[in-house]
Amino acid sequence: MAILELLYYAEHMREHLGEFEQIVLLALLRLGENAYGVPVRREIEQRTGRSLTVGALYRTLDRLEEKGYVSSRLGDPVRERGGRAKRYFRVEALGLRSLRQTQRELAAMWEGIDLKKAHHVL
Repeated sequence: MAILELLYYAEHMREHLGEFEQIVLLALLRLGENAYGVPVRREIEQRTGRSLTVGALYRTLDRLEEKGYVSSRLGDPVRERGGRAKRYFRVEALGLRSLRQTQRELAAMWEGIDLKKAHHVL
C-alpha cells in the first residue's frame, strides 16, 4: 500500500484492534530491535500467562503486516537455525496510531467504572 492509501485507511476505514493484536503490538514495542518470533512469544506468555502457539502468533503478525501496522525484515542466516534467517518485526506509525486510539477508547469506556461496586452484574 502507498503512504496516501495507508493514511486514508487510517482516517476513514480504521479497524479496531483486537485484544490479541494489541498484545502482539505491545510485545513488539517492548522488544524493540529484538522482536522476532521466539522472544515475542516468550514476552506474551510471561506477561499474560497465556499459552501461545507459534501459528497463532505468526497469523497475527502476518495480518498486522497486511494492514500496514507492522513491517518485517529478514536477518542474516544463522547456522544454529540450519542456515535460516530470523524474521524481525517492528511497529510502524500506523500501528502506533491504532494502539493510541485503542488506548483512548478503552480509557473512555473504563472511566467511572468501579468493579467493586459492579456486584449487580454477578
